[in-house]
Amino acid sequence: MVAYEHTPVSVSDKRAVVVGGTSGIGQAIALGFATEGADVIATSRSEDAVAETADAIEERGGNTARVTCDVTDADSLEQLRETAVEAFGGIDVVVASQGAISRERILDIGDDDWDFVTDVALDGVRRVTQELAPAMDEDGSIINISSLAARLSMADLPAYAAAKGGVEAFTRASAKELAPGIRVNAIAPGFVITPQNKETYAEGTEKRAKIDERALAGRVAEREEMVGAAVFLGSDASSYVTGEVLTVDGGFADSAL
Repeated sequence: MVAYEHTPVSVSDKRAVVVGGTSGIGQAIALGFATEGADVIATSRSEDAVAETADAIEERGGNTARVTCDVTDADSLEQLRETAVEAFGGIDVVVASQGAISRERILDIGDDDWDFVTDVALDGVRRVTQELAPAMDEDGSIINISSLAARLSMADLPAYAAAKGGVEAFTRASAKELAPGIRVNAIAPGFVITPQNKETYAEGTEKRAKIDERALAGRVAEREEMVGAAVFLGSDASSYVTGEVLTVDGGFADSAL
């Protein structure tokens, strides 16, 4: 019999930085990594949210450091990199989960709203990559969080859709430039319940009914259901995966209209 060996899907002993990691999907990924044995820095602009999430990481057995970060400020990201290197000795996994949204239609959205969304959601991914990639070891993994809005028609989200489409294009471009040492992939979540949108997706709402009807899974997702994809892409089991966008949407995009 031929012996077969495979690399387990595990982030145990990985050193991870999750930007935008104190709320929503980013926080779920940060806490999921810690539960799986990783050391994790979860950062955002909120000092209170950073402290609260750091406490939760430590409760799950992970080492962490408390540092706030604003992705629109390169100096702030430089401080994040220095803190991660001092605390962990280096970085194995970076998750760029920060986001911003503006619900303005194309003919109504102004420069300020457009610039804010793209500065955080698209330019922020570029700055995260530029500042943190130099501190990553060989076989590192960068995971950018995209959205179905990058590919599906959604009203009132032109800046967000454009930013997330840019994130996917940037993911492919940076995968090429950072190869072979660092892999770069993206996750495109579908409709996910987070603390910010739980009322929008509540049982009985029109939005929830439409999603439940179209999604092959028959429901919206819990934010913890994004963790498995991130663990896979952050683990050595995905060593031959780069430049890809992994859609995690319960079959929403592939369902017939």
